[in-house]
Amino acid sequence: VCTQQELLPCKSLPETLLFQLLGLSIATLSTVTHYGLRFTLISNVSLDSNSYRIIHHRAFYIGICLSMTLILAALLSSAAMVRESQCLTAMGFFCFALAFCGLIPAACWRYTHSTEVEDSMMDVYDFVYEEVRRNTSSFRRHELTAIHEAFLCCGKHSPFGDTTNVEYKTCPPGQVHDEGQDCLQEIQDFLRKHMDFVFSLLGIAIGFTVYGMILTSFLCFSIHFSSNLYRKGKYILR
Repeated sequence: VCTQQELLPCKSLPETLLFQLLGLSIATLSTVTHYGLRFTLISNVSLDSNSYRIIHHRAFYIGICLSMTLILAALLSSAAMVRESQCLTAMGFFCFALAFCGLIPAACWRYTHSTEVEDSMMDVYDFVYEEVRRNTSSFRRHELTAIHEAFLCCGKHSPFGDTTNVEYKTCPPGQVHDEGQDCLQEIQDFLRKHMDFVFSLLGIAIGFTVYGMILTSFLCFSIHFSSNLYRKGKYILR
């Protein structure tokens, strides 16, 4: 039960938990993207000249920083409402603004470079596949087999002629080449679904970050004017 003085902190509790949940969701998605089997496998196989490994690591660190900023902003806003502190409110507003400045470029990058991650992942698969097709090295063959097992696919439709020997040696047991899923198409479909989910989460985070900035600025003005009202009518004798 909340008293009249405690009404504002009690109302702020759901918003604080919502911002914390949003920050944890971004952190969870970043961790899954970085340590997931499919992403990790492609990152380990990719060459230094391929851009996927750089994107893979940057996405993780940016996601963790954004999630920690949102959680910190929520905690500062909650503490500011309880203590009615303008300093904590200003710090919470700064954290929300910082998260907003990080979310907008991330969403813009996702929109303008929508195919860059897909192309880099498919380039990695093409490289490994062609290495196995040319010299059938055991090291690359194990990598290609691991990719086939991770993505549940089997080879690719190649214009170079009959390459079924590669599929017979590297596809999961019991999977026939004619019925197998094309790996390039499977990688593209998987990544598009994942990136669409990332873009949706970024959009939700941007909306709630704007709401958090409005909420903290309103709280800052409320604390300022309420402190002035407390001093009204008080006199000092000299």
